[in-house]
Amino acid sequence: MKSSADAEWAAVRRARLRIAVITGVIITLLITVAGGVSHTVMVGAQNDQVWRELRYGAAYGDLSSPPVCTWLYAPGATPLANAPAGFPVRADVDRVLRTHEPVERTVRRNHTQYLVRTQLRAGGKPVQAVFDMRFQLADRDHLWTALGVAELVGLLAAAVTGAVLGRRAVAPLAEALARQRRFVTDASHELRTPLTLVYTRAQVLVRQADAEELPGPHREGLVRLVGSVGRLGDVLDDLLLSASLATGPARRSEHRPVDLVELARSVVAEESDRAREGRLTVVVESPPPPLSVDGVESALRRAVGELLSNAITHTPAGGRIEVSVTRSGGSVGLSVSDTGPGFDLAGAERLFQRFHRAGDGGRYGLGLALLREVVTHHGGTVAAEGRPGSGARFTITFPECGPRPGPGPAGPVGAARGWRAGVPQRVHPRPADGPDQRAESGR
Repeated sequence: MKSSADAEWAAVRRARLRIAVITGVIITLLITVAGGVSHTVMVGAQNDQVWRELRYGAAYGDLSSPPVCTWLYAPGATPLANAPAGFPVRADVDRVLRTHEPVERTVRRNHTQYLVRTQLRAGGKPVQAVFDMRFQLADRDHLWTALGVAELVGLLAAAVTGAVLGRRAVAPLAEALARQRRFVTDASHELRTPLTLVYTRAQVLVRQADAEELPGPHREGLVRLVGSVGRLGDVLDDLLLSASLATGPARRSEHRPVDLVELARSVVAEESDRAREGRLTVVVESPPPPLSVDGVESALRRAVGELLSNAITHTPAGGRIEVSVTRSGGSVGLSVSDTGPGFDLAGAERLFQRFHRAGDGGRYGLGLALLREVVTHHGGTVAAEGRPGSGARFTITFPECGPRPGPGPAGPVGAARGWRAGVPQRVHPRPADGPDQRAESGR
């Protein structure tokens, strides 16, 4: 799987290659057409000239001294010493004597081609004129050789021209993609601070409304406002992480061994409130820790959190979710299975498209698309399995790495939505549905 940035640059490279190929094809076609026309004109002109000479020689030529490359055969005439073997063609002579009509044919013999005309001269004497086409055939071969050389030179010129044109033509597209990523990053950074202030102020208003015992609809409206602002922050987080991944993998200095078992248990603990609210059973199955992978803990936490959040969102009340961490052949896999409605396996790939809409009209956001970007940048893979009505299973797999000594922990363990670090995050139940529901990735 390729990340969106890899896909964009792959598209740019394909556009450059396509321009170079199209340029090469056009030049090749031009040379081929020009060669075909030249060959047709040459063959026609040569054949016309040879037949004119052959007809004149058969009618009036000196039997003892024919033109160059021409031999004349007649009854009582002695063939020249250099006459080609196999002539005259007796069938044509007999036919002319019988019908009194001239006969023309092309004969391939002796590794060359001959044009043959047989006719009756004045007095009823049959004469057969034979012309050797080897020099004309050699001229045609030389023409195709010249066209082949021109084709090679043309392809080389096409490659250079296509590369130059490709870079010039695609450069605005590449620049536009870079500007788009910069805009997303800058806009997200600029919006984080005021949005955090709005979120914090909304939480304060919720506490004040509870303390002052304001009417229920007021308090419910404030709770929904906090949820909406929080989900907007989640979208900003998605955009920021996607933009940072688009610039390339995280610096090696940011990588360190991350225990996937402890990470999974931590994410499950963070989502325990939502699981209880939905009356869901969430279990973690794993061997004893550690099962370490090399990566950025915050990004991996976001990926695992997205899988679990996706499962909680799509599992009905009373359902079961299993989080399993396994080791196999130098790889560490983490899978999240649920007892939700599942999905059609034929549409599994569409689940990882940004803002994919399900068949029931539900709207999904960046979650699974961003998850795949994170996993891919960590050298891993992600797979989805499911059947309608039989639940779903998402599995991410990473290369295993041994524990690496370091100066300290990888960093503070934050919430799954790190933009609100330091702000209380569970002051209200997360709404399960409604117009303000977060645009989750899912099925």
